[in-house]
Amino acid sequence: SKSSNIKTTLLSLISGLERCSEGRIIFNHKDLNQLNLDTYRNHEIGIVFQSYNLLPFMSTIENIILSMDISGIKIEDKKKRALELMKQVGLKESYATRKILKLSGGEQQRVAIARSLSYCPKMIIADEPTGNLDKETEKEILDIFKKLAHEENKCIIIVTHSKEVCEM
Repeated sequence: SKSSNIKTTLLSLISGLERCSEGRIIFNHKDLNQLNLDTYRNHEIGIVFQSYNLLPFMSTIENIILSMDISGIKIEDKKKRALELMKQVGLKESYATRKILKLSGGEQQRVAIARSLSYCPKMIIADEPTGNLDKETEKEILDIFKKLAHEENKCIIIVTHSKEVCEM
């Protein structure tokens, strides 16, 4: 549909997956067309997908640490940071070694959020982050985003069809 194409285009532009052919997107007083988009994606923004986009053959903690490695962020103890992030999104330490496919949808989405936070981005873009979740899990995930916005001053952009998410 047309609105789906607009959504996809807008997310691609904001997340730096595509460059603007017309107009400008300004982030932190800089035009995205003037920035190195790989650096922008690996440092400034975190992306959370409806389908989680986790590596299924890896464990929870390996997915989070890999994200830190890709970003090149300098963290002395990545395992400790990953465990802190897991706790922040409501995952017990015992989940660290579990393979992704052994987790529920809500647990996988929590890992995806922790991964997106692993390099301390200023902005989180979430594309239908609760689309595959039941109502109770949806509320828990939304509470995580609300806490990130209000307590950690993160800019959260959520694209959704959910009435509940819109009302929040």
